[in-house]
Amino acid sequence: MSNYTIRRFGREDFRAAAGLLSLIWSEPVTAKQLQDDEESIPPGQLHYDEEGRLMGWDRPKWVAVNGVGEVIGYAIAWRAPWNEPGSLNVTLVVHPDERGRGAGRALSREVREWARLVKASRLVCFMRENDEASLSFAERRGYLLERHTFESVLDLSSFTDQALLPSIRSAESSGIMFVTLKDEPGEAQERKLHELYRIAHQDIPGYNEDFPWFEEWKKWSINLAGVRPEYVHIAKDGDRYVGVVTLQQNEQTQAMYHQFTGVLPEYRGRRIGLALKLLAIQTARAASVPYLRTHNDSLNGPMLRINRDLLGFQAVPGNFKMVCSLE
Repeated sequence: MSNYTIRRFGREDFRAAAGLLSLIWSEPVTAKQLQDDEESIPPGQLHYDEEGRLMGWDRPKWVAVNGVGEVIGYAIAWRAPWNEPGSLNVTLVVHPDERGRGAGRALSREVREWARLVKASRLVCFMRENDEASLSFAERRGYLLERHTFESVLDLSSFTDQALLPSIRSAESSGIMFVTLKDEPGEAQERKLHELYRIAHQDIPGYNEDFPWFEEWKKWSINLAGVRPEYVHIAKDGDRYVGVVTLQQNEQTQAMYHQFTGVLPEYRGRRIGLALKLLAIQTARAASVPYLRTHNDSLNGPMLRINRDLLGFQAVPGNFKMVCSLE
């Protein structure tokens, strides 16, 4: 058994947390990114709805420290105002060299105790589908599989798009125009984009939360680090925004992530989503991006067909959404 202590997270721990999270996330994260995110969130303010369910937001964090002062584990329990009532999201990671020695169990107990104090009704976490040790750890603590998110990667060094370019011309011939947010700046356009995001999210399999209001959506969508106005491709029918693809670039790998793809329900089936994806790929190739990464719910057949069958994204291990009921 290793000697370790559990304490609350401090400002000095961002670097260690970034290193640990980069071990389990698809793309690495920096200490600055974590700190910037933290500073953009006001102090926690939890409350309860008329049914006594947990509402509001907060994000307590803990670290496990070994005998020589090194941070070997990290845990965060957080919720946003638009999350399902009663739910807490959990991320817990221990350095591979230190696993099986009790730090993970101790961090998990801290999370559970805090969840009990704030009267949360369930814990939600996402784990790599091929991380058998972590999945077993979660299952022993009452977590059950709820959803499967596929992950796909497109190697841009070998991508050729000439055969699919007619999809863009076909959409344009039906009256659809394609612009970027750089072409149409301003709050009025951003609010139209917010409404498009809100409507399109309602049809994502498994999405059952409230949608963030404009200012919060802007903070976590188009003002994210790595998102630029020219990376937001928009399909228009007249003045109406009907489709969007948003790219986010990772400063360490220089790769891009399909942060969101959405088309209004009445405009689906016209290859607008495919056209937007192609425009995004062209943007990535022009920026000499090595690869694109994206996630899709396992039940989102139309988007999976575009990504894997038409564009050639290759499957890599995805994530399981694991849920633990505390009631």
